[in-house]
Formats: sequence, C-alpha cells, structure tokens
Amino acid sequence: MVMKVFEERRSIRRFGDRPVEDEKLQAVLEAARLAPSWANMQCWTYVVVKDRETREAVSATLERNPAQRSVVEAPVLIVACADPELSGKVKDQSYYLVDIGISLQHLCLEACNQGLGTCWIGWFDEDRVKSILGIPENIRVVAMTPLGYPAVYPEARGRKPLEEIVFRERWGQR
Repeated sequence: MVMKVFEERRSIRRFGDRPVEDEKLQAVLEAARLAPSWANMQCWTYVVVKDRETREAVSATLERNPAQRSVVEAPVLIVACADPELSGKVKDQSYYLVDIGISLQHLCLEACNQGLGTCWIGWFDEDRVKSILGIPENIRVVAMTPLGYPAVYPEARGRKPLEEIVFRERWGQR
C-alpha cells in the first residue's frame, strides 16, 4: 500500500473548489506529527490557512513562482515552520531542514492516500510570509504546500533507474 502511494503521488498545481473535509485535514496533520526527528525534538509547527485573503497575501510572496496560483486556488495552505534550536547541528549541517522535510513528506504522502493533492513550495519571501502569518523571528518558514482536490492529475514523470543512482560498497561501483 505504501509503494502505491509513492507511485501515485504527484505535484498538483491545479485544484478544484471542493473543500477539504476536517477528518482528512486532521489525517494529513497527524501523519506529519508522527514523523521521526533529531532526538525526537519534533522541531516543526504548521500553520493551516483556509482564509482566502490570507492565502492571496501569501501567494504574493511567490513572485514569478509557477505555484503562485495554486496557493490561492487550493482551499487550504499548509505552511511548514521549524525551530532550529529544537534540532541538531553537526559540522555546520542544520538538521531542522531534514526534520521538517521528513515531516512534510509524511503529510504529502498521507494527502495522496486521502485523495488530496499537494505541491511542495520552497521559493517564497520568508520575511513577508512571517509578517503575514505572525510567525516569530526565531522560527524558520521552510516550505509550504497547497492542499485540496486535484483539478488536473498529471502523468507520472520519469525517474532514473536504480543502476544510475546506486553504488555498491564504494562510490563509483555499480
């Protein structure tokens, strides 16, 4: 069943106007909550935005981003935030990005399982998003996704074969 969701998940950029049921929204948020994290610190916080005017304001922070329309079109916008202090940092590698990435991917996969669409968005004006949503200065806005019922379901995009992306025992050994 999990592999089926992996295979069926798409980045959805066109949404219908059907509202997302509260039970389905709760299910996707619960999936995000259950994700693993550095020392189980769970550095994430999600802002769920249903208000159209607020979604329009956030969409304006995505200047020239093809996902801009989907933020307004989808009935829900989920903004993924992280507290870097609640995650590890080793050799200048900040793990809050990994933590929120795993959590948001859990959310996206459960959305697909629920028949909903998402599209990971990482290109926006973080300071403006913080201002619009009242997010504290010490919190990072890492990504966001529109959430709703797909109006258009794109075909699967090609993936590289395993032989091209996997080495055995040492770099360069196929």
